[in-house]
Amino acid sequence: MSLDNPTTPPRACLVAITKHGTAQAATLARALPTASVCVAARFADAFAGLPNPLQTYEGAFKDQIGDLFAQFDQIVFFVSLGAVVRLIAPHLKSKDEDPGVLVVDDAGQFVIPVISGHVGGANAMAETVAALLGATAVLTTASDVGKTIPVDILGRELGWRVEAPKLNITRVSAAVVNEEAVAVVQEAGSPHWWTRPTPLPPSIHRYTRLEDVDLARYRAVLWITHRPVDEALWQTLHERLVVYRPPQPTGTGAATGAAA
Repeated sequence: MSLDNPTTPPRACLVAITKHGTAQAATLARALPTASVCVAARFADAFAGLPNPLQTYEGAFKDQIGDLFAQFDQIVFFVSLGAVVRLIAPHLKSKDEDPGVLVVDDAGQFVIPVISGHVGGANAMAETVAALLGATAVLTTASDVGKTIPVDILGRELGWRVEAPKLNITRVSAAVVNEEAVAVVQEAGSPHWWTRPTPLPPSIHRYTRLEDVDLARYRAVLWITHRPVDEALWQTLHERLVVYRPPQPTGTGAATGAAA
């Protein structure tokens, strides 16, 4: 999905620079007809008759990276992992800006998210690509591997907006993946935010009102609400609070939260 609009499909590009990589990319292109393709000009015939938008290049492939980063949300490289790391290194900014970057090995056995796996959606894209290729997605993001709450993107597909300093997100994420006691307080928004087939981890405790939570018992609090958050609460919970703002129901006024 686009980082600017989580409800729209991601702008994806499949990239190949070798004969074997091109064959793998063509297989995936058939399953993802809206994905663009970037390939060395001499291998362009592999995509003849496919509906995928096709970009070809001559010369050094490294000169294509800047444009790919600017144009796409997800870039799937059929190139070695080491080569991809060296190619993208000069273009990296932050996990909030960089596209998701994935690598598929030449045999099509493994799909590896390289950067922006979590916030940028490369982990989810890797699972999609792996399913289409009959491959294995190699995920290393702790919350995805541990099947627990992704603090920084919780509810993103539902239009929720996270409200907290980055340090809070880091601290709360650590509490979640380390299986410390965490309270999730949901006073607003869709209740259908937990979509994994497994139940919530036992370290996660759910409430419907903040007033019902003994704040001293919990290492972190995730509060899903339309209510304002006063500065005293931010200070009381220090780096233990992350707030989520679901879209307001139609016909209601917007809540105003305290600046984080």
